[in-house]
Amino acid sequence: MPEQLRTFSDATAIVTGAASGIGKAMSIELANRGCHMVLADRQIELAEQLAKEIVASGGKAYARELDVREYPSVQAVVAEAIAVTGRIDYLFNNAGIGIAGPVSDHSIDDWNVTLDVNVRGVTNGIQACYSPMIKQGFGHIVNTASVAGLLPAASYVSYSASKFAVAGLSQALRVEAELHGVRVSALCPGAIDTPILTGGVYGKLPEGVTRESAAKYWVALKPIAADVFARRAIDQVAKNVAVIVVPGRWRLATWLYRFSWSFWYYWSKRDLERGMRILQQSNDR
Repeated sequence: MPEQLRTFSDATAIVTGAASGIGKAMSIELANRGCHMVLADRQIELAEQLAKEIVASGGKAYARELDVREYPSVQAVVAEAIAVTGRIDYLFNNAGIGIAGPVSDHSIDDWNVTLDVNVRGVTNGIQACYSPMIKQGFGHIVNTASVAGLLPAASYVSYSASKFAVAGLSQALRVEAELHGVRVSALCPGAIDTPILTGGVYGKLPEGVTRESAAKYWVALKPIAADVFARRAIDQVAKNVAVIVVPGRWRLATWLYRFSWSFWYYWSKRDLERGMRILQQSNDR
């Protein structure tokens, strides 16, 4: 009997950006469901600590330092995972950064790093694992886009552009990949309580905005805990959902955008003005 995708017991799963935030939460959830985890991140110390915690809890995991912008490094991580376990069931292309604030304040480096990490990092992962998945006849590529990849985010223009690219390429590739027995999903988180909301390690907040002020902005959008997100998202991955939107309430927003651009424009403008007020309050202190 030919091998098939495992859901999730004894499956091999690579997660990029695994050391914190959504990546960490999904790695723990996948390990709890029986996956052999490969934790890839630039923050290698945190990734190694997470691997130790997973192993101590009875799971299977190891960590590798990885900058997803470097294709040979991505290719090496994928090749090693296959050599160690004999297969690759899942690639979670999750590593990402956010540059917030007006485009008028962006530098060309802000654009370059956003597109390199958020888009090229995803295409590097696909390029490294797609052929091996086709060869074995199964696999599931899960690309972390964002609700901001389905619904334009006026205060995160470069981030939104990169995530629209990821959502689009995922939906296009899904059609082709299905012919080879390979699954592709776009993971589109709404507001999730992770470090990226306040800049993260590699992202950037607008000049003059503190992490405390950024956190205040997100309160109105009611971020959910990362572990709650992970459970719901992995359940949807198991069902091979094409575009996974969590929390579910954000699906309504995406539908309203599709059918009433003017409503989205009104809401988005109000939200941008709210963010600008928070920025002004921060600068007045």
